[in-house]
Amino acid sequence: MADTVAGANPDTHAAGDDPNRRDFIHIAAAAAAGGAVVGLAWPFIDQMNPSGDTLALASVEFDLTKVAEGQQVTIKWRGKPLFIRNRTGAEIARAVKDDGASMPDPQKDEDRHKPGKAQWLVLVGTCTHLGCVPTFGGGDYGGWFCPCHGSHYDVSGRIRKGPAPKNLAVPEYSFLSDTKVKVG
Repeated sequence: MADTVAGANPDTHAAGDDPNRRDFIHIAAAAAAGGAVVGLAWPFIDQMNPSGDTLALASVEFDLTKVAEGQQVTIKWRGKPLFIRNRTGAEIARAVKDDGASMPDPQKDEDRHKPGKAQWLVLVGTCTHLGCVPTFGGGDYGGWFCPCHGSHYDVSGRIRKGPAPKNLAVPEYSFLSDTKVKVG
């Protein structure tokens, strides 16, 4: 006859004892539940990745030999216009001269192009006010002018006057060679 004490804990294993079958069932159930949660959540997480056609437009390469000095081309990148401008020496000198001028979003000209490639300016061609497309050659500073609300940008794409709060954006880009640039 076994000795029993009224009110004693029926748990037969105390801390430090070997796990029994019930512990194994608890661990297996927790692992199965965790796997099920991950299995259910994965399709929702995976659908947030960009689709293949979006990834295909994530970057664009452009042949710079198509742009003569003093000209600008506009290409489409990620659904937005992208300005690629081959600046003249006079435009570069004017942009560097204006580095110390009062601006709403101060930035030096050398921070807006790649080192040693001051003639190539790559900008997202949407006004930072409400997203209109500014035109080159207008405005008070010889750069871009937004006809929608009158923002004036200089030849470096820096906002100088008007309601736009920021400079024209410079996207991530790199030179693949002296005549080819990759944006994005």
